[in-house]
Amino acid sequence: MDILIIDDEQTIRQSIQLAVEAEDHYAETADSLKSSRLRLKEEKFDLIFLDLRLGDEDGLELLEEVIKKDPTQLVIIFTAYASVETAIEATRLGAYDYLAKPFTPGHLRGILLKAQKALKNREHIHTLETTVTELKTQADTSAPPTRFESEDAMMQGALEMLFRAASTPASILLLGESGTGKSVIAKAIHENSHLKDKPFVTVSCPSLSKELLESELFGHVRGAFTGAIKDAWGKVHAADGGTLFLDEIGELPLEVQPKLLRLLQEKEYERLGENKTRSGKVRVIAATNRDLKHMIAEGRFREDLYYRINVISVELPPLRARSSDLMNFAGDYLTHFSKQIGREIKDFSEKAIEQIRTYNWPGNLRELRNAIERATILSTTPAIEPRDLPSGNGEQSSTTSHIAPGGDVSLEELEAEHIRLTVDRFENLQDAARLLGIDKATLYRKRKKLQLD
Repeated sequence: MDILIIDDEQTIRQSIQLAVEAEDHYAETADSLKSSRLRLKEEKFDLIFLDLRLGDEDGLELLEEVIKKDPTQLVIIFTAYASVETAIEATRLGAYDYLAKPFTPGHLRGILLKAQKALKNREHIHTLETTVTELKTQADTSAPPTRFESEDAMMQGALEMLFRAASTPASILLLGESGTGKSVIAKAIHENSHLKDKPFVTVSCPSLSKELLESELFGHVRGAFTGAIKDAWGKVHAADGGTLFLDEIGELPLEVQPKLLRLLQEKEYERLGENKTRSGKVRVIAATNRDLKHMIAEGRFREDLYYRINVISVELPPLRARSSDLMNFAGDYLTHFSKQIGREIKDFSEKAIEQIRTYNWPGNLRELRNAIERATILSTTPAIEPRDLPSGNGEQSSTTSHIAPGGDVSLEELEAEHIRLTVDRFENLQDAARLLGIDKATLYRKRKKLQLD
């Protein structure tokens, strides 16, 4: 627990802080109403120890303020002026319990265990309430249903491995192109794990600068950098005991990688601008569309970090390689968006199905979802027609490729299209050749033979 100890006597504050930290809790102290209000304004504490006599100040005044702001806050009153009257008054105002000075270490441990149990019970009730709210709003949510069944053998194997590993503490690395559903699958892994009742917290690695990303992950103290006007906890603290999902970990700055490695290896971290070591027990799921091995070779990703996050590694196939699943996803999206906007559109025309099947979907599930949502809005007939589909996968586009596995194409045409799309994805031929499993010279010859230069 994160605990605030409020007492005007320094020896008392320090001795209680040492005793609390010996029980593996984190503790801060304050010696007056003013300093207490400042700390409570800046941070949220699981438990507050509050002395009723703070010099000439009355602790009951602060208790009233705290409970008024948050009736669920756990506050333990202690004082040398123990009496039944003060105990009754404190509990009437909302104090959780009462501890009279002097007290033994055993009494303190007992009250800590009692408070910790109460906190867990409240968290459980909050989780249940959140679940009920989610279930009530599920029918109206903007997100289409998630399909975890697949007719594709590669995807079946990937899902089987992931859900088998879900109940273990192993770190998981999800590989695949953008839009293949990595974040959705990460959440599903969490919900099928032993941590399902704990937090699931996402950090988007490409979205922030190095300094802000480090703060986002580990938190910071006031003055750590320009704009850090108060202490803040990071996502590691928020995810403590649960799952931390690092989206696009390949974009994680090299300077931050050793700190993440330390968290994974030693379960320890420090807030930005602070020297105090804190514990962080999180299960890490990472995802990326980058070639991490290539980045290691170039010195842009730490090899030791790679092996830490790569205990279980699964590559999610792109949508163009899952032709057997394509129309199932399209049908799910059509059903969802038709219901959402109140339209009676139940199917796709034969020509629309052909257009969907023969398009390569470089944006994968994300692109398919957007296309079906748009088509549902624009359609004026009982079935989706090619004209309803966005340019790029409907009749409006004259440059659309109709070459896809399983289609009426030759192996040479299929190879040429695959090479063309792969080369387009990378900045240089070396990376493209590595993904294709051939050397750069072979790729050059094939492009020349297939007239792709």
